[in-house]
Amino acid sequence: MKRTIFAACMAIAFLTASAQSNSYIVKTKGVKKSAQTHMQDELAEAQQDEEEASQDFISQNFKFHSLCDWEKGMKFMVMPDKYDLVVKTFTDASTEKEVSSMTLKYKIMVYQGHDESKDGHARINFICQDNGKPYYYEIGYGTFDDYCFQKMGVPTLAYLGDVDIAKEKLMDKTLFTKTKHYRIDTEYDGEGYQDVEVDADMEVKVVAVGVGSRKYPVKIVVEDKNGNQFYQNVTMSKTNCGMRDDEFVADEARYLFNNSFELMDDIMSISSRNYKQYVGKVVHTKIPVRMLNEVSSKQQSIPRLAEYRIESITPHKADDYATVKLKNTTTGNFFYTDAILDMYKAEGNENKFFGAIFAPGPGKKVVTSEGTRAMIRQGHVGIGMTEDEVEMAAGEPDHVETGKGGQYFWVFQRSNNKLLYVEFDGSAVVKKTAVADGPYSPSVNPTLNSGKKGKGKKAAPKAVNGWMGGSGTPIEN
Repeated sequence: MKRTIFAACMAIAFLTASAQSNSYIVKTKGVKKSAQTHMQDELAEAQQDEEEASQDFISQNFKFHSLCDWEKGMKFMVMPDKYDLVVKTFTDASTEKEVSSMTLKYKIMVYQGHDESKDGHARINFICQDNGKPYYYEIGYGTFDDYCFQKMGVPTLAYLGDVDIAKEKLMDKTLFTKTKHYRIDTEYDGEGYQDVEVDADMEVKVVAVGVGSRKYPVKIVVEDKNGNQFYQNVTMSKTNCGMRDDEFVADEARYLFNNSFELMDDIMSISSRNYKQYVGKVVHTKIPVRMLNEVSSKQQSIPRLAEYRIESITPHKADDYATVKLKNTTTGNFFYTDAILDMYKAEGNENKFFGAIFAPGPGKKVVTSEGTRAMIRQGHVGIGMTEDEVEMAAGEPDHVETGKGGQYFWVFQRSNNKLLYVEFDGSAVVKKTAVADGPYSPSVNPTLNSGKKGKGKKAAPKAVNGWMGGSGTPIEN
């Protein structure tokens, strides 16, 4: 009897020691050790004395890996749910015996490819990094190709690739909470937790990143300014999470990273609580947008990848918009635009959402002379300008036409229903012509080739508001 109790204690002690020495297992501070854990600690210390006497963010960093695309060497951790403790997942390839998920808990499985058993069943093979033994998961029906296209994957396995990248990218970073619902740990040697509510849009710092669960493999522990810690298990790439995209709804939706946290370095959704944090940040335009040019006092079309520094953000009291003042990093002049700050309030008007218009970081670098910059500040197009300089002054063209002898034309629809033809030869402006009658038609300019479209350096898309009779781009020349 004593031998049985001792063996049980040793097994629990081994499991706990494995969990606590594993850098993927992280806890919020303040969690209490159980009496059993204290006993296990004492046992571990005694064993150590004996041994001494005798002598370790959502669409660019996290790639979804379909089971069909798994590569050898990908790492996973066994994180069984209660159901997995009843139904055994893995078979020991050396003994051909099924193994309890409890004995494999917290162990790292390294993917080794797939094959077929003698009876024709597909098997997904692993080497356990912790004990060096081979294991496999047997697919009960169908071929590997049939199975791998499903979202089911391999039960119990949390993808550690996402955890490693999140640890590299997020440790010590400032985040903002995007929901009120988080958790704190209640068990030192288990997955027990307590639900807690915190303020949304609260500034927090990432203090630990570890493994969560199969569905939500990345556990992010954060701390507020008062020293309170809480966490969320989130999914990043959805690799092997076992859930379809359409299942991340209702309560499940908050376990998507972007619904739980906002990275301060990203421009995603700005609230009244944290918008000041973005003042001084460099951003660039993701889409063409019209902004008010302070010098010309006119609305000007701004192309994609134009770079600005945010000077101020002033929320409106009467609506969901805010006036954003930006400084062009090349010309130095100021622009203003109204944008919706909160992504949840931009439904039905997504092209006005700040995060849809701007992205963090530098844009396209344009080298230009001071004389040309003076024209660009006024929104004027001049002879000798390059395509990039014309874009800075007038935005992207509403249409592109080819002419005779290799020339090509950028056509701009003006707000007064007039047209401006900018003629390029050798990628530089050689002529500009204002046409009194609009809207645009290829026959307006007799030098054009019967309306053939865009064979210049690039065929620009139609303007956002449409170039046939819609609201156009005001260009003063």
